[in-house]
Amino acid sequence: MNRTKNLSRPIIESLYTEALVLADEVRAVFALAQDSSTIAVSDRVKLALSSEGLKTTTRMMHVLAWLLNQRAHYSGQMSQENLRKHGRLPNDRGPREEDLELLEPATRELIIETVHLHRRIARLDRAWSEGFEARPDVHLMHEKLGRAMLRH
Repeated sequence: MNRTKNLSRPIIESLYTEALVLADEVRAVFALAQDSSTIAVSDRVKLALSSEGLKTTTRMMHVLAWLLNQRAHYSGQMSQENLRKHGRLPNDRGPREEDLELLEPATRELIIETVHLHRRIARLDRAWSEGFEARPDVHLMHEKLGRAMLRH
């Protein structure tokens, strides 16, 4: 697998689109689960659904916030310094196996999909914090122009 050496606007935009679609699926599944209170389910299943729903929703909010910060940086609305200070992805509280076993297979798969997305973003966040480039192309162009002008 090729390892990306820097973040770019197309990578961020692609991940953002993926995260939005996934977040919408999460919202729909857990909203439907809350609305189906007429179905007889055990208190244990209700608790598992609520707990995993909260963790899954929070996970997606963290991913989207990280991506929005990256987008703000690429559009010039957030400095590199502010991104470094405030743009870190929080750690994830993964699902509990005991709770996952109580949920419908489709719900379980959706939760696992959000975990995988969070892990992908976490790898990017770690790589970026270790010196990975995350600078808007326009800033790189300004630097190149500045260096070229100094040479002449």
